[in-house]
Amino acid sequence: MIPAAFEYARAGSVQEAASLLQKHGEDAKVLAGGHSLIPLMRLRLAQPSALIDINGLKELDYIHVEGGRLRLGALTRHVTIQHSAEVRQNLPLLADIASEVGDNQVRNMGTIGGVFAHADSAGDYPTLALMLDAEVVTDRRRIPAREFFQDLFTTPLEADELVCEVSFPVAPGSHRYIKFRRRLFDWAIVGAGAQQVDGGWRVGLTNCGPTPVRCTAVERALSEGASVADAAERAADGLSPSGDLRASPEYKKHLATVLVRRAVEQAQTG
Repeated sequence: MIPAAFEYARAGSVQEAASLLQKHGEDAKVLAGGHSLIPLMRLRLAQPSALIDINGLKELDYIHVEGGRLRLGALTRHVTIQHSAEVRQNLPLLADIASEVGDNQVRNMGTIGGVFAHADSAGDYPTLALMLDAEVVTDRRRIPAREFFQDLFTTPLEADELVCEVSFPVAPGSHRYIKFRRRLFDWAIVGAGAQQVDGGWRVGLTNCGPTPVRCTAVERALSEGASVADAAERAADGLSPSGDLRASPEYKKHLATVLVRRAVEQAQTG
């Protein structure tokens, strides 16, 4: 299908992008990679009145390590994250996740800021952000990841607010992320991540609810000396995944326990 008519504007700075968003109102959308927005527009599930193109904002394309934090500009592409020496040295799990995002076309155009702003529960980066208490930095404020993902496709962003950066704590320890999917480039039916931090474990799940999930019960069990198998049984605690054509809620809960166990075990063995 052909998208509905819309206005187009190309921003030359973060300030201009915010001004254009304010000018065009609530129905305006930011265009970065476009891999989520454009398909929705073609199906007319999204009909923005205006697209504000921020692809020219080089000020939002960077990777810095500073004060124990790994800072990524919102326009940093997946492929850049995948191959970044700074990322692989300071948060290798993020590079591993980036290498499994979509196919080559998606990785070359898609951006980390776009993933966060879209807030799809099947997105992989948000799971790591929640696990590690990352922050989303906008042109106005800093928002902890635990407060940013409010519901499916729902964040606290104002209509004229722009994601500028995602800041993760440095975490070079043992790690593993596993995506269970039918085909190589599919979204995860369920994903599970494990990251060692200060001798303990951070564990999270993808696509097991309207937002990413941090498995605090699993983390607590591991810290109390439970075996990985016993701790992983707690992965389904409190989960309320929605069913779809690929998996029922019960199957997703089963996958959660299986994948968490595998992720922690594989992280432990390197």
